[in-house]
Amino acid sequence: MDRVDAGRQLAARLASWRGRDVVVAALPRGGVSVAYEVALSLGAPLEILVVRKIGVPHQPEVAMGALGEDGIVVVNHDVVRAAGVDRERFDAVERRERDELERRVELYRGSRPPADLRGRTVLLVDDGVATGATARVAARVARARGAIAVVLVTPVVAADAVDSLREDIDEVIAVNVAHGPFAVGQWYQRFDQITDEEVLDDLGRAARRFASPRDDDPWTGPAEAVEVVTSTARLGGHLSVPDAASTLVLVAHTGAHEAARELALAESLNRRGHATLLVDLLVDDEPRDRTAANAELLARRLAEATTWVGRRMGDGVALGYLAAGIGAAAALRAAAGVPPPVAAVVSLGGRVDLAGDTALGRLAVPTLLIVGGDDSFAVTLASAARRRLVCENRLEIVAGATTQFSEPGAMEQATQLAGEWLDAYLTRSRRGRVRASEEEGRWRR
Repeated sequence: MDRVDAGRQLAARLASWRGRDVVVAALPRGGVSVAYEVALSLGAPLEILVVRKIGVPHQPEVAMGALGEDGIVVVNHDVVRAAGVDRERFDAVERRERDELERRVELYRGSRPPADLRGRTVLLVDDGVATGATARVAARVARARGAIAVVLVTPVVAADAVDSLREDIDEVIAVNVAHGPFAVGQWYQRFDQITDEEVLDDLGRAARRFASPRDDDPWTGPAEAVEVVTSTARLGGHLSVPDAASTLVLVAHTGAHEAARELALAESLNRRGHATLLVDLLVDDEPRDRTAANAELLARRLAEATTWVGRRMGDGVALGYLAAGIGAAAALRAAAGVPPPVAAVVSLGGRVDLAGDTALGRLAVPTLLIVGGDDSFAVTLASAARRRLVCENRLEIVAGATTQFSEPGAMEQATQLAGEWLDAYLTRSRRGRVRASEEEGRWRR
């Protein structure tokens, strides 16, 4: 049994919860794979509640407490006394874990606000519960955000932990209850360490599949799931059009591991008044190859998606591209068309080298390259690309940021730079289109 199998077994226990107004909240990292299967089965939105165990200094696997978002901390005083840990050493461990917690919040959620839990029931999911410390912290975070009930759902829980959980948890649903000392990994045949990339992959898949049913969410406009038919594939996408939007940004990504970050970018653009088409340039069974040949294929798909959304939105709408990774190479290639299909391009730490010298030399639209200051590879690629560009362009280096812009404040800075660039050039393009239309109308009269 692995976490996916465990999630499916757990989902089978939760059939009666289908159709209820619930949010599935995962404890990363291990709980996310389990929670995805639960959310998929229930058709419910997937959220994360980031928590960190405060481990005994010489036995970090033993929890002497836990901390969560919003500054919430739970201390197991019995463990602290038994381990002989004084306040100074406890505080040192807590500070270290707080730094890691903030890093994960920034990476997993980015600029997206937490889900609205007001008046809703939270199904709190972890891959196993030994002491319950992290689950109790997560439950308190959920209640502080307005949840009316918290139900802990897990493949395995220690019998000794159930009593201590009652203070914060309304109900515990488990496939297995373990008696006596145990480690969560003992209940799995495969219990690999989960990576950040795998967490982002599951969150991205959930973001594409599930939308919150709350119509009063002030942060996100109504997003329409669309299928963009190209000559080589049917691409999944989400189209969001704020009221009176006269500009649209195609936010391109290449797989679920990027979708969560790109969804946050799209939402930030919606708040600035731009419509967005969040589109996956690859389909599920295609390899995520980072090659020039693949960049050419993706560029053709992006160009066709641009034609599709242009027809959908009408001729008066100014279009732009925002993309990362190999998607950035595809965006640069597509934008180099004659005539160019868009009025501005933003590359976020992308593989701009795969665009090729010909496309870079032909590109005629304003282009912004954003890279992390600590991502020396991306800085080198972007600097070399600028030497080939003849269009108006700028290189912005976000100090201290790496490839994923996961450091505190890095993604916010990158998002602000991208938004300002698109604001300026799409608005300019829109005004030019309006003037041209007015002049044509006067000529016809």
